[in-house]
Amino acid sequence: MLYQRSSQLFAEAEKVIPGGVNSPVRAFKGVGGTPIFVKSAKGAYLFDEDGNKLIDYINSWGPMILGHAFEPVVNAVIERAKLGTSFGMPTALETEIAELAVSMVPNIDKIRFVNSGTEACMSAIRLARGFTNRDKIVKFAGCYHGHSDSFLIQAGSGGMTFGTPNSPGVTKGTAKDTLLAKYNDLNSVKELFESNKNEIAAIIIEPVAGNMGCIPPQKGFLEALRMLCDENGTLLIFDEVMTGFRLAKGGAQELFGIKADIVAFGKVIGGGLPVGAFAARNEIMNYLAPLGPVYQAGTLSGNPLAMAAGLEMLKALNSEPAIFERLDQKTAYLEKGIAEKLTANNVKFTINRVGSMISVHFDEASVTDLQSASKGDNETFKKFFHGLLKEGVYIAPSAYETWFITDALSYEDLDFTINAIDKISKEF
Repeated sequence: MLYQRSSQLFAEAEKVIPGGVNSPVRAFKGVGGTPIFVKSAKGAYLFDEDGNKLIDYINSWGPMILGHAFEPVVNAVIERAKLGTSFGMPTALETEIAELAVSMVPNIDKIRFVNSGTEACMSAIRLARGFTNRDKIVKFAGCYHGHSDSFLIQAGSGGMTFGTPNSPGVTKGTAKDTLLAKYNDLNSVKELFESNKNEIAAIIIEPVAGNMGCIPPQKGFLEALRMLCDENGTLLIFDEVMTGFRLAKGGAQELFGIKADIVAFGKVIGGGLPVGAFAARNEIMNYLAPLGPVYQAGTLSGNPLAMAAGLEMLKALNSEPAIFERLDQKTAYLEKGIAEKLTANNVKFTINRVGSMISVHFDEASVTDLQSASKGDNETFKKFFHGLLKEGVYIAPSAYETWFITDALSYEDLDFTINAIDKISKEF
């Protein structure tokens, strides 16, 4: 495939946009080469500026669960835009989507819409701190909750110490209130509670991690976190920006049968437009202004275009529960096919999957946390990525990102992908 136009556009972008991109992973730093510039998309396919057609396995990092340019969403946005794009005032549409979301998700009474997953997680943390009157939070190494200062923290000398910033611009004062634990390691969490008694406001976790590849919670892990929080007066926050309305109608709470105190949403809930939300039961949500003392605001929160898109997406998912079964079946089919081809070609690998989230790790050992995810063979991943790209298949340009499956994928698309993997893995 030729990427002359994309290369030209990237060179132009680098002159006026830092790194030529508006989000770092798009720059292909993890795989090398020049990023692909998209011109349009429809269903399961991307069409780039050079006229190439690509089967898409990132789907805008999750929201295109029913495919690109899903007609009910597109039509809703067009019709709403004719009425005005933003008012900074309430609309009936906000209540309509809020009622639908609350009806679909267990254990929430009220929801507030914001503009991104980052904003949702940031607001959830502030609310948890205000509700508990505590400052510290626990997050897990390798879990990404957006680029808010509290989340850009890595472990110091091991996971049991105060965090230190891993981005310039994040102050040590902010970092000291973020405690690092190891994903799927309950003891690492218990030790933090023992050394910070009555100080931890919340645990925030991706119930299925998606930013070190797809990493499922081990059996009993989420249940144990729920018990720890109950025993210590700490809130459990599920970051369901990726998993919400994707793994089930009610997200990970429904899938695993675990009640979170606060849930953060994004991606699917906006149907592809910029949106986020956070939700909880009444006693917690009523701490938010204007009812309570915890301040959170935004001129574009509840933007009518995003609300119109999200409402049509949630209506579609709510009216046809079989969508989630189809997604699971398609992803299982893909998993089986990839495993067969890589095995036949003597490639060392591990595949992780939960529902329609899946990732391929080039290491034989189980991948259960950031440390084990980091042991994968990145050189093989680079060959894998560029080999698939050459064949017309687009996956995340990073070994540490999950793939997102869309219902628009046909079994012919899946077979094409599996055969492409067979072809390129013969050359590893």
